[in-house]
Amino acid sequence: MSVATENEADLDLRCINTIRTLSMDAVQAANSGHPGTPVALAPVAYALWQGFLRFDPADPIWPNRDRFVLSAGHASMLLYSLLHLTGVRAVDPEYEILGEPSVPLDSIKKFRQLDSKCPGHPEYRWTSGVETTTGPLGQGVATSVGMAVAGKWMAAHYNRPEFPMFDYDVYAIAGDGCMMEGASSEAASLAGHLKLSNLCWIYDNNRITIEGSTDLAFSDDVATRFIGAGWNVTRVGDANDLQMLARAFHTFKDEKHRPTLIIVDSHIGYGTAKEGSHTAHGEPLGEEVIADFKRRFGLSPEPFHVPEGVYEHFQGGIGRRGRSLRDAWYVKFEEYKARHPELADQLDRMQRRELPDGWDRDLPSFPADEKGQAGREASSKVLNAVAKNVPWFIGGSADLTPSTKTRIESPEAGDFQADSYEGRNLHFGVRELGMGACLNGMALSKVRPYGSGFFIFSDFSRPAIRLAALMEIPVIYVFTHDSIGVGEDGPTHQPIEQLASLRAVPNMFTIRPGDANEVVEAWRFIMRLKREPACLVLTRQNVPTLDRSKYAPASGLSRGAYVLADPPPGVEPEVILMASGSEVPLCASAFERLSAEGVPARVVSMPCWELFEHQDPSYREQVLPPHLTARISVEQAATFGWERYVGPRGHMIGMQTFGASAPLKELQKKFGFTVDNLVSRAKELVSRGPGASS
Repeated sequence: MSVATENEADLDLRCINTIRTLSMDAVQAANSGHPGTPVALAPVAYALWQGFLRFDPADPIWPNRDRFVLSAGHASMLLYSLLHLTGVRAVDPEYEILGEPSVPLDSIKKFRQLDSKCPGHPEYRWTSGVETTTGPLGQGVATSVGMAVAGKWMAAHYNRPEFPMFDYDVYAIAGDGCMMEGASSEAASLAGHLKLSNLCWIYDNNRITIEGSTDLAFSDDVATRFIGAGWNVTRVGDANDLQMLARAFHTFKDEKHRPTLIIVDSHIGYGTAKEGSHTAHGEPLGEEVIADFKRRFGLSPEPFHVPEGVYEHFQGGIGRRGRSLRDAWYVKFEEYKARHPELADQLDRMQRRELPDGWDRDLPSFPADEKGQAGREASSKVLNAVAKNVPWFIGGSADLTPSTKTRIESPEAGDFQADSYEGRNLHFGVRELGMGACLNGMALSKVRPYGSGFFIFSDFSRPAIRLAALMEIPVIYVFTHDSIGVGEDGPTHQPIEQLASLRAVPNMFTIRPGDANEVVEAWRFIMRLKREPACLVLTRQNVPTLDRSKYAPASGLSRGAYVLADPPPGVEPEVILMASGSEVPLCASAFERLSAEGVPARVVSMPCWELFEHQDPSYREQVLPPHLTARISVEQAATFGWERYVGPRGHMIGMQTFGASAPLKELQKKFGFTVDNLVSRAKELVSRGPGASS
């Protein structure tokens, strides 16, 4: 980036100050927000966007664009100002560019107001040009690691001699809060291990958090910490020094073997404007301070004023460079399609989140088997059948692959490591939160990722899971060891409240299959998702594979819940037994005994509540007729939520404690998960007759 002449230097400063004043004015108008960081980091963001970022504002979803992540999401006006001034175009949900501005000036004027494209924190899918939702501190930088992983994998898998289709870089701005959060530590450790040289974090070392000076709670030697994690570290002593910033970005570009951390020393506020104060960080600056700033730099006092030449300067910088790079990429892609049509077809499908033709042709079907198999074992077979036909389906676990059975077994799949970026099996280490954020970054980059762990440890991943649902991205979580079925491991490893908790997350499907064939149908449903994450919850222990010539087909899973077994034609059921997961075969056994003893019953398998709720009312009433009020739910988890299905007359067999350490059969007997108990409860409900309550 040139700063050689006085006129160029003046124009640089004018653009930087416009970023600042737009941010000041927006926060002031909203009477809400964080003006300090946008004011302090405006030169940093300007230097990056105008001089280095390979990004086309006219096509913000160009596949090989550099990614910019504002992990310090409270500084959202910094990003919104850039999106507005650079003229980023909006993209609709079908990935067709609309041509209208992503962030019109009116949206900045309505910062933090209802329906504005400038919400309080950057939101993916809401504002084009926002690469990921960033609100919880640390999540943005952790997500950027997943983007870098995806970039390395796609380069290794799709690049060919003379066709470098993927070589994008990922930049992320982090603050002190991001550095304190555990997500950033987990992700930074993984990034250093993987030697992700396409990753650059910019640490805004301003020494201020909400409570005041970082001296209150944070005294890490950040540089030493990152050097120890295998990063290249450089420093810029003044955030306003464009030449030193340019030098730092060149240092990153020249580094070929490590991720880079640029530590930038900045000051919240400006000049005499409450510099370093808490007020300047988390509250509007006030009209007097803003007016003083504008006077000092000869700017118009009019709110939201963009000086002459600013738009044009950005168009001549990032706009011209980005368009040239984007056009050259698509010219090269046309040649690539001619030379490598199969790979080009994969890339096109990836971008649109579409699956290959015949992707499900190798999905297995499991015969009836009283002994059965564990959900994790069945899932392993299905996962490998999917991986065979979906080349960009990649993933791993938080150090638990041998237990979760989530390895892609084909010899050519390999491990994703610093010396083998083409590997499809990732090793996230004991970093569940970092794994979740990385999966989000990978999905945002359009590969199809999965991550696995024990169900109890979904708590560690919960913030990232929530963000996946919020962003509407199809991340897949495979959670095994789903209940008190882990037996001797005891309460610390027995998930109780996790099912209810994940079922409460909007825009996500939590699926707990009842046998091996429901596992198949769960994967069939999950792989077709484009805008929802899914949690697949599986057993460690064997579960009988139901005889589908006797019971309803497992394809009923596609509707969330279905009638698995009913009395003979002409006989009305008197009680409904409903369950998910390993308790479905238990209900089937109870059904057989009740039928033999003259009590007509219905069994309903309910593997996915959210999907069932998406069905029309008539179907839901067919499965759970309103007049049939004698109902029992069975689930080795907290009963919270089942009351909506069992009703006031029903009974819930579930967990009221955190479990115990003992062999599974003893636990099942202790907590009532037996055929005897279920049959007894069913008879009791039936004997009470209509109108009675449990």
